[in-house]
Amino acid sequence: MIEWTTVTCPYCGENFDTSVDCSAGDQQYIEDCQVCCRPIAMQIEVDFDGGLLSLSVRREDE
Repeated sequence: MIEWTTVTCPYCGENFDTSVDCSAGDQQYIEDCQVCCRPIAMQIEVDFDGGLLSLSVRREDE
């Protein structure tokens, strides 16, 4: 199940839309900001029904 969500880049502060594959369960991955191209560490939590529970972002260098 793919869900679209808006995130705020922890580097440049700009918002952008990104897709999250909830069928993979809880996950962590790096995605580049679509505005400034810096790497963002994303952590996804999925509920038991496969829906997006939470998405947290942080600078990759933290």
